[in-house]
Amino acid sequence: MRVTSPRQGKALSTLLASLGLGLLLAASPASARTLDTAYGEVSVEGQPERVVTLFEGALDTALTAGVTPLAAIATRGGDDVARYLKARAEGIAIVGTARETNLEAVIAQRPDIILAPARLPEAQYRLLSKLAPTLVPDVTPFSEGAWKQEARFFAKALGREAPVEAAIEAVEARAATLREQTAGQQTASLARWMPQGALVMSPTLFAPGLLKASGFTVMGADSVPEGRPHSDPLSLENLSRLDGDWLFMATLDAEGETALEAAMDAPAFARLEVAKRGQVVPVDGQLWTSASGPLAADAILDDIETALP
Repeated sequence: MRVTSPRQGKALSTLLASLGLGLLLAASPASARTLDTAYGEVSVEGQPERVVTLFEGALDTALTAGVTPLAAIATRGGDDVARYLKARAEGIAIVGTARETNLEAVIAQRPDIILAPARLPEAQYRLLSKLAPTLVPDVTPFSEGAWKQEARFFAKALGREAPVEAAIEAVEARAATLREQTAGQQTASLARWMPQGALVMSPTLFAPGLLKASGFTVMGADSVPEGRPHSDPLSLENLSRLDGDWLFMATLDAEGETALEAAMDAPAFARLEVAKRGQVVPVDGQLWTSASGPLAADAILDDIETALP
């Protein structure tokens, strides 16, 4: 993610002063709690009311906690929040994308707190932390179970840990129930279909982790280079890498949907055993390959439950 600002240095100081945001830099009171973040300890007072999220998982967690942020970033493949959150986050401002944040739009929100992604570069953290306490979780990207660490971290930052913990426990209970149905006997793959071809998603990611928790053996580890979220695009000739008991096929936008429809008509796709069995499940890529958090987990488990006989 790159923070854009046409005016830095003195210009940033002028903006901060003109908006009165210097008050946010005051020392935290005795009631503040301290969080261990990717960039050291950060103190937060009480339950912040003016919240800005720069990470989809942070938005999901805030809404789970009963907090509607003032602003968030647009989901991948769209210009608004992810479809599964629209009803809950109606009317919140958009201050950038996963790749680029509009700093002046963030400043205009006068945030009490900024919830940021784990991979936020330090230079951007230093800039954002001049606006408000900026919370960057200290987790390993693309690691199994990272979403729970992030959710608990953001919940603590918001001072609303109980509802988030309850939501995580509910997700774990639902997954355990589904695991009894699948009994560990079925394999599954998750791929995102792009115009260039299918991207095999790493088994360590959020949605594949939920498939695993639901009892599936998740395929794809041999297709994804270490430390990356997905493979390079597969040609139609290499689609056999996706051929298991189930194939969850995600698209982000209309362009991806059109490409997937065309691919499914190709002989190479029709030859897949999973296609012959009718167990290719189209899913929302904004949810399955971009989102994270308790609300996203619950929505994905809905899709898994619906797919199962």
